[in-house]
Formats: sequence, C-alpha cells, structure tokens
Amino acid sequence: MEKNKVHILVVDDDDRIRNLLKEYLNSKELIVSTANDANQAKKRLEIFKFDLIVLDVMMPGQSGYELTKEIRNKFNIPIILLTAKGEVENRIKGLELGADDYLGKPFEPKELLLRINNIISKNKSLDLKKNYLLGNTEINLNKLTIKSNNKIKKINLAEKKVLVEMLSNPGKTYSREEIGKISGISQERSIDVMVTRLRQKIEINPKNPKYLQTIRGSGYVLWIE
Repeated sequence: MEKNKVHILVVDDDDRIRNLLKEYLNSKELIVSTANDANQAKKRLEIFKFDLIVLDVMMPGQSGYELTKEIRNKFNIPIILLTAKGEVENRIKGLELGADDYLGKPFEPKELLLRINNIISKNKSLDLKKNYLLGNTEINLNKLTIKSNNKIKKINLAEKKVLVEMLSNPGKTYSREEIGKISGISQERSIDVMVTRLRQKIEINPKNPKYLQTIRGSGYVLWIE
C-alpha cells in the first residue's frame, strides 16, 4: 500500500456503480478497495486500514444502515452513505447510526470526491487535545469516544467537529446555522438530532442537561466546569 495516499472502501452491490467509482477515484490518486455486500466489506476491514468508507444503504442481506452501526461500534472511520431514498427521515436515520455524510442517488462522482476530500482534510486538520473532562464525563477526541456512567460511547466525525469548536469556546452560543456549517449538516432537523445525540452521550440526565444546553430562540451552548 502506498504511503500517505488516502484509502477508500466502496461498498455497493451494483457492479456498475462500484466499478465506476473505483475507476474515477483511482484517477484522482485515491486508493480504492471494493466490496459487493456487508460480509465482503467486513473481511476487507479485517485486512486493511481505511481512511473513509462509501457505503450503499440498500443492499441484499445486511443493509447499509445495519453495517454502519456495526462499523461505528468497532472502528473510527468516516462513513458516507449512498442512498436512493431522499426523505429526510432516511437521512436522519443514517446520521443517528453514526454516518458522517450522505449523498443521494443519482450523483456526480465529482460531488462524491469533493465530500471525501472535505471530510479527510477536516479530519487531518483538527489539532486535538487528548482528553476533556466535563464533570465525570471524559471526552477523548483522538479515539472518538465519550465515557460517562462507566459506559464508552462512540462519536462520529460531524459530532467531533462540533465538540472541537464548542470545547474551544465554552459559554458561546451557536446557532443552528453555525453548527450546520461546522458539522457539514444542512437540514435543521438533522442538526437537532445530532445535538440531542451528543447530549445523550455527554449528560448524566439528558432531559435536564448541565453542559450542553439549549438557548431558546438562539441555539446551543456548551458549559465547562
């Protein structure tokens, strides 16, 4: 494997899309491995270290949603979901399960490349302190984990970007629009879902949050003791 080159895993049961993406991304100096279903993808993950996964939602056998959840429990790898389902609910479901981005079919390979480069560059550019403590909650941004109530929970790249920004500016109120720009998420409802998910991971009592609070009519704020 060539050093310093980005290695992508493309998982799709459609031979045409899989081969098209491999050829296109190879031409842009990316290393691409492919899998035609979840089982083959898991075998690839046991052998190679990937920088990002492009994953189709609708596959025979284990779906892209189910595989996203399984991957997120084992690996800290950014995931872009490909979906022919354009409904907001389906996109939210993917984000809730830990995906970092989604792209609706049909799509232009160039747009996928831009999204890949955006995620990879932001991931590499984050200068992260190893640990943050919010009371008894430990946030490790390098490992993409939050430890609370003796339980370790995973966070995805979008959540990490928001935490990096908010931990650097405690007490500052961020509007939905600002959080959307930081995370790369455009739908307001998806932003609310992400914040709710973070709150559930950080707070002892998410219904009465101590740290990640809602400022009615303004947005969200993170307080540090």
